[in-house]
Amino acid sequence: MSDSEHTFENKADAGASKTFPQQAGTIRKNGYIVIKNRPCKVVEVSTSKTGKHGHAKCHFVGIDIFTGKKLEDIVPSSHNCDVPHVTRVDYQLIDISEDGFVSLLMENGNTKDDLRLPTDDQLLTQLKDGFGDGKDLVVTVMSAMGEEQICALKDIGPK
Repeated sequence: MSDSEHTFENKADAGASKTFPQQAGTIRKNGYIVIKNRPCKVVEVSTSKTGKHGHAKCHFVGIDIFTGKKLEDIVPSSHNCDVPHVTRVDYQLIDISEDGFVSLLMENGNTKDDLRLPTDDQLLTQLKDGFGDGKDLVVTVMSAMGEEQICALKDIGPK
């Protein structure tokens, strides 16, 4: 077989996993965990000791980082849980389109136009009002498990 017969598809994420395993007993409050295939921020952890031959169990209460829904899970503390890779990146806001998408300036000078306006009403009004007033706004975009959403905004002064 020659090398020309091998073809590979180009993947932008280099095949990196969206999650990594971590022992349930080591996950703490304010950490992240995947519950029901959703990335969640842990708001409460309680560990219960069980009988003679059982496992200690961890009860996790998490808030979905994109929808804000409360999710719960119970896992034996010695078992592994999926933990999402959560990244936060700051972009400068260039434009807000009529169809609900934002145009953001990336560090390399390109624009990112595939992001919707945030669903949080307070953040949405701050964003629209600040942009309408002509302020220079920097938005923080949180991404995990293939999803992205604007989660915060900073005013860096007038244009």
